[in-house]
Amino acid sequence: MSAGSDFVSMLVEMGFSKEKAEKGLSMTGHKSVEAAMEWIFSNPGESDPGSSQSTSEAGTSNQNSVPESDNNAEEAKSIKCDDCNKLFKSQLEVEYHATKSGHSNFSESTEEKKPMTDEEKQEQLRKIEEKLKEKRREREESEKKEALEKEKRRIQSGKEITEAKRKMEELEMKKILDQRKREKEEERQARLRVKQLIESDKLARKGITAEQVKPIVTPTPAPAPVNAAPKDYSQTRIQIRLTNGSTLNQTFGVKEPLAAVRLFIEMNRTDGNDSFSLMTNFPKKVFLEDDYDKPLELLNLVPSAVLILTKSRSNAFD
Repeated sequence: MSAGSDFVSMLVEMGFSKEKAEKGLSMTGHKSVEAAMEWIFSNPGESDPGSSQSTSEAGTSNQNSVPESDNNAEEAKSIKCDDCNKLFKSQLEVEYHATKSGHSNFSESTEEKKPMTDEEKQEQLRKIEEKLKEKRREREESEKKEALEKEKRRIQSGKEITEAKRKMEELEMKKILDQRKREKEEERQARLRVKQLIESDKLARKGITAEQVKPIVTPTPAPAPVNAAPKDYSQTRIQIRLTNGSTLNQTFGVKEPLAAVRLFIEMNRTDGNDSFSLMTNFPKKVFLEDDYDKPLELLNLVPSAVLILTKSRSNAFD
């Protein structure tokens, strides 16, 4: 806001109309509020579109209190406030005083109002400057608070984006590791088949039939006893069934929250972007908002599980 606008606002707050304030500042070259006030008080007869209304508001209650001039009486030189005994030169000063003080009893006086001394002018100017400074300080404080809140929102947004990127990179890395594991297993199975073919060929050359040779099979570990201690799993295999019938498969750490699975689904799903909930069939359970912060091992989703997407009517993640 410019100094001129500040001066106009100050004068309007003092009870002057905006038109009178702008004209007073214009006639004094926008030098100061004090100069504009002196011009307004010195030119009370200037036309002011807002003065008639102010006169009707501030002067109506005073109309009966200010007696009309008597031809035989001494000429009135000022208007006196009967509530505080202050003298005023013009009706405009009376309206201003009535607006600020709430006084309503005025009368004509033969006393002449003395002009403001230099000390009084300086004191009035000091008060005006202090008020302007206070307004500037309030505006600066408000701007600082807005800038601080904006910076906080920017930092929070940056943290959320960084966290989302980190999770996405972790999921991508897991996908790469799973792909490598599958490739190694396929390679091992291929070598095993080649070995079986070579052995079969050797036996055939020796005249031994396939029925006479026990097939080469991969040894399978013996089942764990019923009362054995539970295995300490570090990962779990999750199969996700989408709403369009397709499936996603991914390996997660047992300490990861269910929210990591949800993020993986949102990044890789092929059945649209509708909101959804997660559930299991055996046992049947629909996961609620509080469950998404819990690790997979506490939700009984280890060492493997099947999650089913269902359309969600109301979900905190929507």
